[in-house]
Amino acid sequence: MILPKGLENEFWEDFKQFEKERKVTYITNAERIGYERGELAEGRSLILLLLNTRIGEVPQQNRTAIESLTLKKLEALGQALLNFTSTDDLVRWLQQNQNS
Repeated sequence: MILPKGLENEFWEDFKQFEKERKVTYITNAERIGYERGELAEGRSLILLLLNTRIGEVPQQNRTAIESLTLKKLEALGQALLNFTSTDDLVRWLQQNQNS
């Protein structure tokens, strides 16, 4: 909808007032993507820390595979690793979940 210039200006003034009153914050797509990437990086770091604690040092090949996982897959790995007892369990999980 295209408003006449006077009404458009009035709309934006009302909109700014609305934002101030409700303390509405907006994020851009770039900011949202940045946040998601930050969550993903933090998730990877946490998973690797937990794996190191649970089964010992994670081989680089497996670290690379973990770094390619989506956030959803990282969450699934976080749950699964509670039952891991060795690197073999991790390798099996990665083989079953890498491309699914």
